[in-house]
Amino acid sequence: MTLQDRAGLAGARRVVVKVGSSSISGENAGKIGPIVDALAEAHARGTEVVLVSSGAIATGMPFLLLDARPSDLATQQAAAAVGQNVLIYRYQEALRPFEIVAGQVLLTAGDLENPTHRSNARRAMERLLGLRILPIVNENDTVATHEIRFGDNDRLAALVAQLIGADALVLLSDIETLYTRPPDEPGAVPITRVDFGDELAGYQFGSVVVNSVGTGGAATKVSAARLASAAGIAVLVTSADLVHAALRGDEVGTWFAPNPHPAAPSITGSVRVPEA
Repeated sequence: MTLQDRAGLAGARRVVVKVGSSSISGENAGKIGPIVDALAEAHARGTEVVLVSSGAIATGMPFLLLDARPSDLATQQAAAAVGQNVLIYRYQEALRPFEIVAGQVLLTAGDLENPTHRSNARRAMERLLGLRILPIVNENDTVATHEIRFGDNDRLAALVAQLIGADALVLLSDIETLYTRPPDEPGAVPITRVDFGDELAGYQFGSVVVNSVGTGGAATKVSAARLASAAGIAVLVTSADLVHAALRGDEVGTWFAPNPHPAAPSITGSVRVPEA
């Protein structure tokens, strides 16, 4: 099913939704509830929903008495091990009133590079969706190293959308829409639509790192959106606060139109973040 515009999201067959660390951790942990409400509403319409959620390290930090994201790999892995458990618990508690069961799926870059592992991951997720389970996907930060990472969960979400043949990818962050330059700069103009093949020449999407707990940003969302749209998957980038409107097909965020003639779906070669 190829979506031509936002309105198609309301009737989409299968949607991947990605939420970043800063939207659901720390003082924003309470936003898990509203996000889950929107996912449950889409689920009730019959849409198959996959959630790609960052936040394991950020969620685990307070339990390790850390007030800043750790810089060493071992402590990051420890925080992820603790935080992933708490994060899934919070999601499941929010899903309980809707009688929706969550299924945890942790992936590494190697899982999507290896044909056998990739096939296993696809089969498991297809079965979860067939059972009306809501898969919650994250990078397996407990075993991932700097050399074998996806780089950010925006990229992971785009690859998951390809893996399962999603109709659309919704990337949630802290901003309502993308801008032609950082929104706090003079002359910044909101971008409402990007047609497939647009070069985005002259646009400035800023730094990759935008906060102290996450690794995403406008640049990573643009990169992930173009990766998914090239595969024929429509992409919407908007704020986590607008998730209800986004999944209902309202006119919010930045819409990346899908490639009308995508190649046969496949993930081949390295899926890791390119070397700087």
